[in-house]
Amino acid sequence: MGWRMSRLFGCFALAALLVLAGCGLAGCGRESGARAGSLPAGKAASSRTELVLASTTSTQDSGLFEVLIPAFEAAYPYRVKVIAAGSGEALKLGETGDADVLLVHSPAAEEVFMQQGFGLERRAVMHNDFVLVGPISDPAGVKDMKDAAAALAAIARAEAPFFSRADQSGTYARELSLWETAGVVPQGDWYKSTGQGMGETLTIADQSGGYTLSDRATYLSKKASLSLEVLVQGDKALLNQYHVITVKKARNLEGARAFLNWIVSPQVQNGVIATFGVEKFGEPLFVPNAGQSG
Repeated sequence: MGWRMSRLFGCFALAALLVLAGCGLAGCGRESGARAGSLPAGKAASSRTELVLASTTSTQDSGLFEVLIPAFEAAYPYRVKVIAAGSGEALKLGETGDADVLLVHSPAAEEVFMQQGFGLERRAVMHNDFVLVGPISDPAGVKDMKDAAAALAAIARAEAPFFSRADQSGTYARELSLWETAGVVPQGDWYKSTGQGMGETLTIADQSGGYTLSDRATYLSKKASLSLEVLVQGDKALLNQYHVITVKKARNLEGARAFLNWIVSPQVQNGVIATFGVEKFGEPLFVPNAGQSG
């Protein structure tokens, strides 16, 4: 009898342990399910996929990204990391796959980039223009000249201080093209290299009473702190076209394609880019032109 009771007690104890174990597992399952279904907002935000956008200092210095990036991030599950450099440096980042998408303004270099197979798709986004700015005293006498290359030639003859970015930017590429058209090899104490972005170069030229070539957007965004004036503008050679390019080696190609399609969409072209700068400067800093070549 004692043996039977002992054996029966053992069976009941084992059954109880199994039930408790089952309840514990079920409880854990319910807890995990509740947590998975109610992630805190911060957790969800931190899980966004990073998208690396390499672009120019002009888009950064003009303040455009302060409007564009939050709007894109509000519409898509990506966290955008902007690398603002010259167009040449941005293209190099595309070559190595260290950027997913590019927004640049150096058309000749971009075409080589595409021909060499580093880019997948290239679309026009917007344009503005370059302007030759300088001191009010205008020692080279270039004010209101219609030929930008001729104006640079006049600056060289006068040996008036000219400040060049001397980097791999689209602005520097255009400057070199204008010097070539003018038949001038810029050299001498009057020609100074800053190795800086557009905003910094404008500040240096202003403090030194010199000339420089700038994109209009960056000039307007800094105009209040400068004494430099726009002296030469309107020449067709000063057109400044921007393109968006998806990178073949992109780590986040899906995000790159999403950004390209988004920035050329009518709602962004007409609702963001076309109106950017109007309230503050009385004119848009960029003219949207998706679908056009340039």
